[in-house]
Amino acid sequence: MLGCLVGSLSAATAPEPYGPLPTKQQVNWLRMEWYAFVHFGLNTYTDREWGYGDESPSLFKPANFNAEAIVKTFKSAGMNGMIYTAKHHDGFCTWPTKSTGHNITKSPWKKGKGDVVKEFARACKKHDFAFGTYLSPWDRNCAEYGREGYLKVYYKQIKELLTKYGPIFEIWFDGAMGGDGYYGGARQHRNIGTADTYYNYEKVVKNIRKLQPDCIIWGAAGRGDVTWGGSEKGFVKYPLWNAQGNKWLSLEGDTPINHRGWFWHPGQGGHVKSPEHLMDVYLASVGRGANLILNLAPNRNGRLDAADVASLEAFGKMRTRLLAKDYALKAKVKASQVRGNDDRFGGNMLTDGDIESYWCPENGNTTPSAEIVLPEPATFDVIRLREQIRLGQRVEAFKVEAKVDGQWQTIVEPGNPGEEETQFNLRGGKGHTIGNQVLRWLNEPVTTDRLRLTITRAKACPCISEFSLLRMPSVEEAQAVEEDDSADKALSSKDWTYGGIDAEKVHLAFDGKADTLWKSDRTPSHFVVNMKAENIVSGFSYLPRQDGKTVGMTSRYSVQVSMDGKRWKNVAEGEFGNLRANPVEQFVSFPPQKARYFRFSSTAALDGQGSSVAEMKIYGRPAAD
Repeated sequence: MLGCLVGSLSAATAPEPYGPLPTKQQVNWLRMEWYAFVHFGLNTYTDREWGYGDESPSLFKPANFNAEAIVKTFKSAGMNGMIYTAKHHDGFCTWPTKSTGHNITKSPWKKGKGDVVKEFARACKKHDFAFGTYLSPWDRNCAEYGREGYLKVYYKQIKELLTKYGPIFEIWFDGAMGGDGYYGGARQHRNIGTADTYYNYEKVVKNIRKLQPDCIIWGAAGRGDVTWGGSEKGFVKYPLWNAQGNKWLSLEGDTPINHRGWFWHPGQGGHVKSPEHLMDVYLASVGRGANLILNLAPNRNGRLDAADVASLEAFGKMRTRLLAKDYALKAKVKASQVRGNDDRFGGNMLTDGDIESYWCPENGNTTPSAEIVLPEPATFDVIRLREQIRLGQRVEAFKVEAKVDGQWQTIVEPGNPGEEETQFNLRGGKGHTIGNQVLRWLNEPVTTDRLRLTITRAKACPCISEFSLLRMPSVEEAQAVEEDDSADKALSSKDWTYGGIDAEKVHLAFDGKADTLWKSDRTPSHFVVNMKAENIVSGFSYLPRQDGKTVGMTSRYSVQVSMDGKRWKNVAEGEFGNLRANPVEQFVSFPPQKARYFRFSSTAALDGQGSSVAEMKIYGRPAAD
């Protein structure tokens, strides 16, 4: 439907763009919605947030770092990319830079041959995940900081990151502007004056555009594409206007998932933000027209904190469930006015599922309305609207009404000039700006089959691309729905019996307790499950030991099934990856097989000593079904 933007030979042509317009890169960036921040460096080992600059690179030695495992965790939660802090204020560079000796080559990790940036970039490429980087302008280690000489160092670092690691979707320039530091042993307080002048961001931005034209630039004293949302709690103010003078400037909400800070800190497991709190953050950033960058910090072993991951995954399921069903999709829409009576600009464009199409009235009409008729009554409590931002941001206020018991009731009040939402006052919010998107969470669910959208104030004829009705799930509902969506369920182990090596311990792998385990002193080793009935088996899950030890974790496996316990059929074999760094439950599926017996073989284990399984589930359904 992009043709709507440029007009055609038909009676109606697209409206002229209004105000500052986003670049195609900014539009693509806004469509990402949320992605990860990763703070991992010397501060991880010093229990600090801001290093002084005199920390020894020898502190950096993550025994179990695995970039791919971290990227897979982010992607499975529904994130679209990650930004890694390649250098924080302490000046330590986690790649083998030629610009300074204060870098990872002085670390014992991988005998000085490591490159964290490279490993993250490679993992992102492998998993089709966007990769970005953070490069602190402030450098508390460099002796030349605050002087002309530092600029050569910093520009070289920017060039290295943008030329050696493939596409960078976003580069972050923090606003920290000098102060106390080590500065090569001087231990001084250094001021730089104005950041824009000292760093010469005009030159920096031009160089980045040449090196990576599609890279989004965060900060750079307002010369970039994106700016700070205004807090480190994740929320942005609403109404949100992207027009900054004659430039489109997007906003980004940022916050760490853990209350302890941006870097990992000992004892932080009990300080993680809940999935419900993360949903508030999402609604107060993405739901107000910005993007969200959510920080998860690896610990000193290079692993993500288990409590952080659990909350991230639970929130990811909530978000997926929230967006999974649009009750207004394909609804019929009658608009008060359609541009040139052309169907390309008709009301049905609001509910066609195409983010590029849009409903638009004639020029000069800034208060049109549209009535939405659903195929059947629906219960919802979240309303999402989008403008076609390629034509600029136009809407200042809107309202939504629902017909309940034959009467029109206002469920989203129009916003008034001068009103402002801050923090997380999310329920029952008013309708102000729309922009890229706005999500309004109602005070209570509404059930209806008829709604009305009215634009009450706009700077030019509105171009509305989406009207959606969603339902906010609880954490429990999101988990339950995910299980219900699976064709096959975990089979009950209530009446099963067990055989094989160390048979008397096999039941511990099926007792639902992560702190018990089947353990054999052999490698390879195996056990047999007699399910006592015929089932259609289609997969299994494996949870490695959870006691902090890695010895005997099953790393390679094979699975056979049988109807009589004598004649066996191979159905699966493979590797359980990244056990040291991320010992989480892993799932294996295979073509459905009729089976009464299930044999699991541990063919290799970590550290070559024994075999073990903390928990296992066998998935399928009774053959009688």
